[in-house]
Amino acid sequence: MKHTPQDGFPYYYELVQEQQLSVLFSESNTYDLLASLDEGKAAYRYAPGKWSIKQIVGHITDHERIKMFRAFQLSRNEEVQLWGYDQEALVKNSRFDELTLQQLLTDYVNVRKASQSFVDTLSIDQLQRKRWAKHHEVQLEDFLKSVIGHETHHLNIIKERYL
Repeated sequence: MKHTPQDGFPYYYELVQEQQLSVLFSESNTYDLLASLDEGKAAYRYAPGKWSIKQIVGHITDHERIKMFRAFQLSRNEEVQLWGYDQEALVKNSRFDELTLQQLLTDYVNVRKASQSFVDTLSIDQLQRKRWAKHHEVQLEDFLKSVIGHETHHLNIIKERYL
């Protein structure tokens, strides 16, 4: 079944479902593409009211921070709500456009390293734990894959509409 970005978890999961979790968190496609941009391109918006590439980078990093904390809670069997947050408010109240692209990428890399370290510590039992993400029962391994699926979604938008 094909989902849309508005469906949240299942859409993001579908983008990467066949890939191995450890590979997903160790790939550098996003970093490689973004590091090749200059500051002018990183500040570009393809239409009024749309996020700049810098804001997208910050959003991807924020998203991973939030979702990895929720994944941590689930891995420890704590009751947790896995769905949404107000992405517009988080971007609006950030300093992403004031920071250099390199600062944003350094933050992105640091968050990814922490995520990768956490993923590497999970047992098979932990990866199979389930919780509800809105209308979908989600296994932790699939939830983690959706974090990278979310990033893939935004990388596709950058390629299609910004570059």
